[in-house]
Amino acid sequence: MQDRFETTKLQPIQESGNEARDILMYVYEALQAKGYDPITQMVGYIISGDPTYITSYNSARSLICRLERDEILEELVRFYVKGQRPAQ
Repeated sequence: MQDRFETTKLQPIQESGNEARDILMYVYEALQAKGYDPITQMVGYIISGDPTYITSYNSARSLICRLERDEILEELVRFYVKGQRPAQ
């Protein structure tokens, strides 16, 4: 009889020293891999707090739940503001 419960191999997160950014990028890629619009799904999660907006593929849901939603917003604002500053 074939084993019905195959082991899922988790791909490690490439760490940059910024846990929030690393998790957001990992979740973005997991959503994209499963055919979802990552932006729409992540916005739904941030607004509602409902983790079912995030796929469980590659443990993306459990990873994003490690972060508080205000941490996610802080990282997004930081990224946006850095991208808007003129080069010095």
